[in-house]
Amino acid sequence: MVEAFGQPFGQGWPQVADLVIALLLSTGIGLERELRQKSAGMRTHTLVGLGAALMMLVSKYGFSDVLGNGVSLDPSRVAAQIVSGIGFIGGGLIFVRGDIVRGLTTAAIVWVTCAIGMACGAGLALLAIVVTAAHFVVVFLFPAIAARLPVSGDVPYGLRVVYEDGRGILRSILSTATNEGFAISGMATHRVEAGAVAVALEVEGRKPVEDLAVVLDGLDGVLEVSASDSAD
Repeated sequence: MVEAFGQPFGQGWPQVADLVIALLLSTGIGLERELRQKSAGMRTHTLVGLGAALMMLVSKYGFSDVLGNGVSLDPSRVAAQIVSGIGFIGGGLIFVRGDIVRGLTTAAIVWVTCAIGMACGAGLALLAIVVTAAHFVVVFLFPAIAARLPVSGDVPYGLRVVYEDGRGILRSILSTATNEGFAISGMATHRVEAGAVAVALEVEGRKPVEDLAVVLDGLDGVLEVSASDSAD
């Protein structure tokens, strides 16, 4: 086997440096997720990025001892399998409850972290650093831009909340909606089962109604929340 830097080919300091870069970049992304208390935090992102980098290195150098005598390999095959396999982790981070979807951004960031690790393992450290920097731009800057986008306040949104009866929860729902910046233009309640009541709200606000639905879903005594883009 070809020697490089006193080690078998593919096991030298350049490859160690690729792993270290993947470790640092993945940890930086994971730290941001950890501070936001997301389901996939620093450990998950670090291991995904580091593992992807190692798999890329194995794909590039791990079969060099069997090459020759009519044997040829396609290193891109391992990379393709990494892209397919990371979907299982991403899918496990997405939760759907009613019309509320959570975890999409975290799943996308795990996918990007995998790509960053692959780039590091392939020796494309500059591209990995650029994408890591772009990740922080998207995570920190884009929400501020989105909050300033003009949203029509004349279009009502529909919100249906099922809650436990007899606990004064409706007052909490209405006050929470107001505190979140939504105006209530219509309301109707009806009993859905013993001990449970559903309220149909027509709300108007500058923020996505899904944001309000997530907040209401976290209230004690709220059983179900569903939202629509416009009220019927």
